[in-house]
Amino acid sequence: MQATYASHVEPDEVIQSLWSGYGEIIRLKLSDSEIHTAILKHVNPPSSINHPRGWHSDASHTRKLKSYGVEMHWYEHWAQYCDANCRVPKAYLTTTHRDEFIILLEDLDAAGFSIRKESVGLSAIHQCLHWLANFHAIFLTKSPEGLWPHGSYWHLSTRADELAAMQDKAMQQAASKIDNMLNHARYQTLIHGDAKLANFCFSDDNQSVAAVDFQYVGGGCGMKDVAYFLGSCLDGMQCETLIEELLDVYFNYLKQAIHVHHQEVNVAALEEEWRSLFPIAWVDFYRFLDGWMPSHWKINNYTRRLAAQVLKTSACTS
Repeated sequence: MQATYASHVEPDEVIQSLWSGYGEIIRLKLSDSEIHTAILKHVNPPSSINHPRGWHSDASHTRKLKSYGVEMHWYEHWAQYCDANCRVPKAYLTTTHRDEFIILLEDLDAAGFSIRKESVGLSAIHQCLHWLANFHAIFLTKSPEGLWPHGSYWHLSTRADELAAMQDKAMQQAASKIDNMLNHARYQTLIHGDAKLANFCFSDDNQSVAAVDFQYVGGGCGMKDVAYFLGSCLDGMQCETLIEELLDVYFNYLKQAIHVHHQEVNVAALEEEWRSLFPIAWVDFYRFLDGWMPSHWKINNYTRRLAAQVLKTSACTS
């Protein structure tokens, strides 16, 4: 009520439960406020954990709690730099109460981004790539202070359990080298870290998108977001036929955005480096999947081909 100048607040609907029972995302109705509805992300860690995939450890609990702290820091100190080309919700309130996290956000449905999609055509994919390109351009060369040093929820340093469980032993042995190739890329930016299709909200006119869920935002090569996003909405056959075209689309958007935000950056050198790292980023996520859920649909023939290709490179065989 204090954050929104409302005279009364009441829950309208539960939008979804948080992973492993860590809380809820709720739409609130506000009375006598310029803001009629808001989204409450209420993190209330359970006393006992029931992980949907059977994964739970002190490390995973610590990782989740840190992720909510990172998301609060993102909204407090970083989100303000996003513009209309990489739209994010406004934050009305971020606070903690004992071991709970409370994040009160703009209702993107009310702001004109009410469409969610479970499958997409090329036009919608282009819109998401436009968002990612602008996001990466805005935060190019920025140090991820208060965020994850290395963004993405599958980052190797946070996934020791999954690494130990890998079935692909050759990829397991190469995991550190692959990780180092991404971490030591010359051109670094902030990455969303969980840029799957489900985290994009499409505008009512289907012309643009906004993004949510910044628990794993942090430093990194932009290809990690692009590879993960494309893998979330393309099957193996589509990957074989569309990836190169979609990379061209992303880099065209990126060039335009860098020209606006960072004219000093050598765009040709950045594109050359990041294109060469796309297979590395794709296979880095495969490393996580192989340990976490080796039967996952994303481990398809395209992924296996890229993994074999990466493992043959001198950086992974030396």
